[in-house]
Amino acid sequence: MTRDDGGISRLKRRMAAVPAVAKDAVQPALNRNAKAIVGTMRKLAPDDPATGEPDLVTSIEVTTAGQRSPSYSQPGGSMVVPENAIAITVGNEEVRYPHLVEYGTQHAPAQPFFWPAVRLHNKKAKASIKRAVGKAVRDNWGKS
Repeated sequence: MTRDDGGISRLKRRMAAVPAVAKDAVQPALNRNAKAIVGTMRKLAPDDPATGEPDLVTSIEVTTAGQRSPSYSQPGGSMVVPENAIAITVGNEEVRYPHLVEYGTQHAPAQPFFWPAVRLHNKKAKASIKRAVGKAVRDNWGKS
């Protein structure tokens, strides 16, 4: 004798599949938005005043999930990026002064480049990620 549960078991299977589908769909959106933010940061970041070289600009990096961010990077130093995330960091072993440029010192004025770029792209990035998840759920809802 089969028991009709009114489609509850099918709904449970679909709901269980949503996290995997959403995780796969979010990664391209994260990569795309991280590249846009980094591009803005590189445009806003000043060259090293002592050498005129773009040391600070070249130290801006995107670290993907499961990878370790550079030592001495800002904000937060070296860390392993969690699953389904991307870290944008500035600084490395040679460039240890990004926070001094961003916030200034008593001898040098602040030249913000990191947080203005994040704030500029924040709303658009969130919307893009939400759209990617929503599309993945809609495209895969009727399957299985």
